[in-house]
This record gives sequence, structure tokens and C-alpha cells, in this order.
Amino acid sequence: MAAPMAERTAIAAFRSVMDRVRHAAERSGSQLDRIRVVAVSKTKPVSLIRQIYDAGHRCFGENYVQEIIEKAPQLPQDIQWHYIGHLQSNKAKLIVGGVPNLAMVEGVDNQKVANYLDRAISNLGRNPLRVLVQVNTSGEASKSGVDPSNCVELAKHVKFSCPNLLFSGLMTIGMPDYSSTPENFQTLLNCRTEVCKAIGMAEEQCELSMGMSSDFELAIEMGSTNVRIGSTIFGPREYAKKLQ
Repeated sequence: MAAPMAERTAIAAFRSVMDRVRHAAERSGSQLDRIRVVAVSKTKPVSLIRQIYDAGHRCFGENYVQEIIEKAPQLPQDIQWHYIGHLQSNKAKLIVGGVPNLAMVEGVDNQKVANYLDRAISNLGRNPLRVLVQVNTSGEASKSGVDPSNCVELAKHVKFSCPNLLFSGLMTIGMPDYSSTPENFQTLLNCRTEVCKAIGMAEEQCELSMGMSSDFELAIEMGSTNVRIGSTIFGPREYAKKLQ
């Protein structure tokens, strides 16, 4: 169990992050209620997540299927869970069945995983699942995500060929050190323009998930509606065992 000091530190850090989000929104002229903060709790114990929950937060994210299916049943059902990053197609059924309150997958990076998610949702009779298409804006072979030139094709597949998925927008990871430059964010903005034109969607209805602990303020100022913040809230991650 997390020590009380760690819990107090996380709560203070969470409140500081929310203040910074508010100030970034004010600088950019964005509406604060349209910016979602996903508290990414990768490698952190349930007790620490519960402290942030008790402080009033409801949106949490995980990067490993094993972790999210272990943690979700131990926490309140009104949490909105986000799965972040590449999802192996053979684990789509596992995550959909294991996390009834899975709110979003960020993000789908190929048609195969979209099809598997679509089928898993259908088989379980769940309401359609919101998904973001992941775009590799930094051009690194080590990063998941569709090439920007193919984002329209994948978005159209999700939108028109996967009736149990709700295409909700685009996401990007960013640079190697998980900080991004304005060029990375601009690439995602350009993708949104192209995708929305192709599928007949208003740009303000198409979410942009960009920005993490080191660059979320810049991301908000450039139009992000969804920021994923982990270590700035919870402290350094603890890789005691290999997860997948």
C-alpha cells in the first residue's frame, strides 16, 4: 500500500496539474470543460489511484492490459478508464470483457485491432466503444500509430465499417522522450482537418489527444482536448516486473 506521504504528495500534485490545465486553457481561449485530464496510473497501486479518486477525479488511464483488468474491479465503477497506446488484437476481447467501464481506447492503429474490438463489443452486447485513431507524428519506427498519410483511411474504416465503435478523434504519443514539438502537434491538427473533411465530421467534435506530463500545457494551447498525465501526478513509475 502506498505510504500516506506518497498519497498526500499525489493529491497535491494532482491539484497543481489541474491549476496548470486551467491556466493553459485560459491562455488559449479554450473552454475548460472541454479538456479532459487522464490520470495515467501505470505501475501505481490501487490505493494511490483511490486517493486521486477521492479528491474528485474520475478519469484514469493504463498502458498495459494486465494492469487495467486487475485494477478496474478493485475501484469504483464510475471511473472512466482509458486504455492508452498500442493494443494487440488478440487482447481486444480480454480488455473489453474485463473492464466493463472502459470508456475509450487511445488508440487504434490498424484495421485489424479495430475489427477485433468491434467484434468483442458486439459479442458482449455492450454499448459502442469510443476510440481514437493513433497517429505516429514523429515518424519513428519504434512508435505505434498509423502514418499521417494513412490516417484518413483508418478513420474511415472505424467510422463506416465498425458499427460497435465510435470514432471520436485522433491521438499521438510524440517525441522519443515523450515530449513533443509544435510540429508534432501541428501534424495531428492537419490530420484532423483531413479526416473531418473526409468523413463529414465537424472539427470541434473531433477530439485531439496530445500532450503528456512534459508538454501538456503546450498541447492545450495548440488545441488538445485530452491530455494524459502520469508521472507529474503519481511520481516516477516503478517497473518492478515486466507487464504487457
